[in-house]
Parts: sequence; structure tokens; C-alpha cells
Amino acid sequence: MNRLPIGILGSGKGSNCRAILERIRSGHLAAEARVVISDVLDAPILDIAREFSVANAYLPPGQFRTRLEPEVENELVKMLRDAGVYLVILAGFMRVLHAPMLNAFPRRIINIHPSLLPKFPGLAAWKQALAAGEAATGCTVHFVEEQVDHGQIIARREVTILPNDTPETLHARIQIAEHELYPAAIAEFCEKFAALGL
Repeated sequence: MNRLPIGILGSGKGSNCRAILERIRSGHLAAEARVVISDVLDAPILDIAREFSVANAYLPPGQFRTRLEPEVENELVKMLRDAGVYLVILAGFMRVLHAPMLNAFPRRIINIHPSLLPKFPGLAAWKQALAAGEAATGCTVHFVEEQVDHGQIIARREVTILPNDTPETLHARIQIAEHELYPAAIAEFCEKFAALGL
């Protein structure tokens, strides 16, 4: 069976990256992690990649805080292509992607967001849901496009908000749901990839 070649981009702790790599290692996800790339030099996600013996790299992000300079984004495209990546997975990657990446991997870049999109896009979505008095929130896997957190929805998982929830307790439960939902969504891409016979 053809294994889906994936690349994982992240800026932080990498808990979703770990969940994905664990599923691959256990044989429950027919993917092959070709590379893990971070825009943060000492990001824990790079340590996770090393722990799982996955090629990893630091991408110096340039001068902007929320996006990559065009030449840096072109370098990211080259790194992913050189690694033979088919599907790009954002796992806490804190930069907005633009034309170079979106054109290079059309409908082949996915992200997970900690809310039931289209509700509560943007940062700290669990805090937004709590402040709004919602009864439930959750997480959403979606395609990445130019507008942040607005791409077509692939899968969602609901998480009930408990009366005594704090931002920390709610976020922890959403992350548990993410670690189940993200690999499951990627598994569907694995099936499609295998069917294509690429």
C-alpha cells in the first residue's frame, strides 16, 4: 500500500505532531512523515521529530511576526518538495501562508483549529467560546486558504463546555479531541492517495 508522504509544520509544543507520529508508528496511519519544519529554532516539535527519527529543519522566518517573507515561503516550498511531501499538515504553525505555498500545494495543506468553525476563528478560540457563554465548542480540521481559519471544513469534533471549566481545563479537553480527530482526518487522505496509486 502506498504511504502518504506528509510534511508537518509547527511553531510550538507539537502535541498534534506527536499524536500523528504515534499513529504512524503503531501502524494505524498509512502515512510517512518526510520532514518536520519549524519557524522557531528551539521549538519542542523539533525534539519530537528527532525522537521519532524524522528529518527536521529550522526555517528562519524573517522579519514579520505573523507571516513569512516571500523568499522564505519559496524556500519552504522547496524544502517540502525536496522531501517529496504530498500533504502539508499544520500543527500549531503560527504564520499565515500565502501564494507560494497555496499555489504549490493546492488543497493539500490542512490545519486544525480549536473551535467549531466558522465560530471563533483566530487566536485562543477556547477563551472566545468560554467568554461567549457557549454550551459546547470543539475542534475543526480544514483546508488552508488565504483567509485565516476560513478554508473548507474537512471534519469537526464537539467538546462540551462544563460549568466549572477554566480556559486551561477546556483547552486540555479540546486537545484530547484534536489528537483523535487530526489523525482520523489524515487517514482519509491516506485512503485517497492509495486509491490514486501515486
